[in-house]
Amino acid sequence: MSEPLVVAVSGVKNSGKTTLIESVLPLLSQAGLNVAVVKHDGHSFLPDPPGTDTGRFMAAGAAGTAIFDGEKFKVVKRRPVTEDFLITQFPEADLILLEGFKYTAWPKLEVVRRGNSEAPVSDPATLLALVTDLPLECPGAPVLSLNDPQGVARFLLHLVKEGLPHV
Repeated sequence: MSEPLVVAVSGVKNSGKTTLIESVLPLLSQAGLNVAVVKHDGHSFLPDPPGTDTGRFMAAGAAGTAIFDGEKFKVVKRRPVTEDFLITQFPEADLILLEGFKYTAWPKLEVVRRGNSEAPVSDPATLLALVTDLPLECPGAPVLSLNDPQGVARFLLHLVKEGLPHV
């Protein structure tokens, strides 16, 4: 089994990263890919709703909790973690999408959306493609339509099958 391809879906706040990922996931799954998503939260997220058993355990000071139902599970631990560690938790994936990570070295699709941003902010050397609803050009990277999730899914499928382009 080969290593999963890791691609960040980046952009400024409210550019449409989550919406783009949500729209391509079913298409990638239908194409037979096993896709995982890792999201960075710049704030402290609430791991479980207050009042749930696992939420109560965490509030009472548990170092971690786990919940499962036979077909899925969730583990929450209090400890420093990086995306590198989380990526290793999905060895079965063909593709791991990182939501965010615009200033990292991860290869990325950057979302630039009308009324929210006007140009990419990522290092051009890390840009696999620009995904936008604006008439932009991006030297060295294709421009994909933000309104065409099928086109974005085809692009990602090609990357999984052919590998990342050599820069």
